[in-house]
Amino acid sequence: MNNFDFCSSTYFAFGKGKEKEVGKLVKKFGGSKVLIHYGGGSVVRSGLLDKVKTELTNMNISFIELGGVKPNPILGLVYEGVELCKKENVDFVLAVGGGSVIDSAKAIAAGAVYDGDVWDFYDKGKEVEKSLPLGTILTIAAAGSEGSGGSVITNENGMLKRSSCYDVPVAKFSIMNPELTYTVSKYQTACGAVDIMAHVFERYFTNTEDVEITDRFCEAVLLTMIKEVPVAIENPEDYGARSNIMWAGMVAHNNICGVGRGQDWASHRLEHELSGMYDVAHGAGLAVMFPAWMKYVMNHDVNRFAQFAVRVWGCKMNEENPEETAKEGIAKYEMFLKSIGMPTRFKDIDAKEEDIPAMIQKILLYCSSVGNFVKLEPEDMEKVYKLAL
Repeated sequence: MNNFDFCSSTYFAFGKGKEKEVGKLVKKFGGSKVLIHYGGGSVVRSGLLDKVKTELTNMNISFIELGGVKPNPILGLVYEGVELCKKENVDFVLAVGGGSVIDSAKAIAAGAVYDGDVWDFYDKGKEVEKSLPLGTILTIAAAGSEGSGGSVITNENGMLKRSSCYDVPVAKFSIMNPELTYTVSKYQTACGAVDIMAHVFERYFTNTEDVEITDRFCEAVLLTMIKEVPVAIENPEDYGARSNIMWAGMVAHNNICGVGRGQDWASHRLEHELSGMYDVAHGAGLAVMFPAWMKYVMNHDVNRFAQFAVRVWGCKMNEENPEETAKEGIAKYEMFLKSIGMPTRFKDIDAKEEDIPAMIQKILLYCSSVGNFVKLEPEDMEKVYKLAL
């Protein structure tokens, strides 16, 4: 295991009715004028937005609103939020929604106290040193942004999808009521599940030795998802399943599963170009990319993939030919994806082989290679994309 520093500073309020505590929590963490940031449809239709405004008003906290966040949140709306915060002297940002809303809110919180272009944090790798304080009310289990420092934004100029990940901004508090996820569609529930599992995979497939404790953490999250996701898809109001999935999403990405070990993230980089170009759900893109990546890199460490097959998918170890066990585990993962209605090939998301060179060129604008478990050069990226055809 490698040396590491780990700090998880977010206050989590988990359970039924916890959104009623939003006013108290904003005040606890210093907010007096709040930007409420949200997507639109569901938080308005469900009445959640009105409840939030009522709770803030009851605590004598003023607020302004900025809705309109879409999946794969865009830089243009971030710019609008930054200007709004500066103009209105906002001192707290509250994200009400899923990962896209939270990611957009993080960018706004950082940009509101920065003299330069907020895109610097995403395209130039500039470190975020300070931000407005941020709180979240989570409505979909997926990205884990409620407990992490990560944020992904798409620049409409060139459709460049880029990430930023620093200790700031991390949510001061995150309200997590599984009941708020009851109305999430079966498709989006499945997309969220794929994203959660992908966050674990990026940490699980490592070259670092002696990481049994975090291996077991990773495997526990994956086994939970395999058990609970079909239940939630079949019965969207199963509180137990929704609870376990929601907490798994946070655990998968606050890095408790990734400390002390090298991480990969090649599949996310490859997927960002898919969803950036075709505007598909991030989870759907990951469902296409991860099996292809696994097949391409499997022989780098067959034993780790065989361990994955045995411990996560219940395969029987073939001691004489662990490669067969490894392949079986990947096949079972693909079968699971199909069983929850996820795409696994380019054609399933209307992606095109002729666009592969353009996607690779967009990656090369940002970095010359991707991944750490196996470092993928441009020719490797092309082969992984083609395995996903």
